[in-house]
Amino acid sequence: MINSADAAGQSGNTVALLQMVSTDSVADNLQQAEVLLADAARQGAVMAVLPENFALLDTANLRSLAETGLDHVVQFLCRQAVEKGLWIVAGSLPMATTSQGDEVSAPHVRSVCLVIDTLGHIRARYDKIHLFDVDVADAQGCYRESDSVEAGNELVVVDTPLGRLGLTICYDLRFPEQYQRLRDAGADMIVVPSAFTYVTGEAHWEVLLRARAVENQVYMLGVNQGGEHSPSRQTWGHSMVVDPWGRMVAACEMGVGVVTTTIDLDAQADLRKKMPVQEHRHRSGF
Repeated sequence: MINSADAAGQSGNTVALLQMVSTDSVADNLQQAEVLLADAARQGAVMAVLPENFALLDTANLRSLAETGLDHVVQFLCRQAVEKGLWIVAGSLPMATTSQGDEVSAPHVRSVCLVIDTLGHIRARYDKIHLFDVDVADAQGCYRESDSVEAGNELVVVDTPLGRLGLTICYDLRFPEQYQRLRDAGADMIVVPSAFTYVTGEAHWEVLLRARAVENQVYMLGVNQGGEHSPSRQTWGHSMVVDPWGRMVAACEMGVGVVTTTIDLDAQADLRKKMPVQEHRHRSGF
């Protein structure tokens, strides 16, 4: 594990990525998350990021959780944020309504990332835009996220104590235009809570995170599920923070764990001044 905050000393600019191996038990998953959130708080984190589907990695039961258990999970997150003094980026949760309050037609849900502050208030909501409808050479073989999830259509950037945070989820990572628009909206960091498969993660996870960081001169916060969830489902793990120069500054491999690092907005501003990529892109018209 690379953990730059351990080497540099903790500060008020520390972010923690909470890598999980979620199951089909909501209670067990929340217990796992609580332990990791406590660890993040002990390490001096200001903000903690959970992975995609942290509360339930079971697509067949997402609608049931959205209808009967979502309030409990959100209350848990708000309570943890207050008790531990953390901003929490809640990976993804299934919701049966849109951000405007309209009902999502069953059996579908929205895959939603919430940002919760230290007072337990929800400060932002992002509905996943790109859905993972892909054939993969693994034990599961076929993934059709659109069978259970309805796509969102709005980009979200939110102010946090660490800077302006752009929100994305998992498969969004393959679509660079989304990240360019988040940078246009002022993002300093972009979070990618994920459940990348082992096969696709091994091939593309790191290179995509580093590319999005370099293209947009942002911190990329990629927090993944990391282990074997069932005989047919294995995720890649390797949660990591990539800095605006494209360096992997904090990372882990497989299994459950916490990765921390500090966010240096002054260094980021200096890089953007010396290499004004954004200005050049706008000038070119592309």
